[in-house]
Amino acid sequence: MSSASATLDGVFHALADPTRRSMIKQLAKGASTIGELGEPFDMTKPAITKHVKVLESTGLLTREVDGRVHRVEIDPRPLDAAQRWVEEVREFWEGRLDDLAGYLDGLQKKGKGKGKRRG
Repeated sequence: MSSASATLDGVFHALADPTRRSMIKQLAKGASTIGELGEPFDMTKPAITKHVKVLESTGLLTREVDGRVHRVEIDPRPLDAAQRWVEEVREFWEGRLDDLAGYLDGLQKKGKGKGKRRG
């Protein structure tokens, strides 16, 4: 597996969880301590830390340690790679669906021309 593929797999795995998506959304507003990041969730501190580690392992966030205070902030670069991949797939399928629509349109027009004539 290529490095780019592994990065995408990690990003999509991380974003598959609603808690982690909420954390990313919260971090989009600015840096936060891990405690602040975990406040909205009814979870133990170890559970919050596990979520943070998943996000950190994908490169979606960075951590700065100052004594006992751990501040995290979002790194959007892995999201950019995921967005590019989604855009490529979207463009492919839009093209395929446009081709299908054209084909079906052509069939429909042929069908109208084959009506029985009564005389």
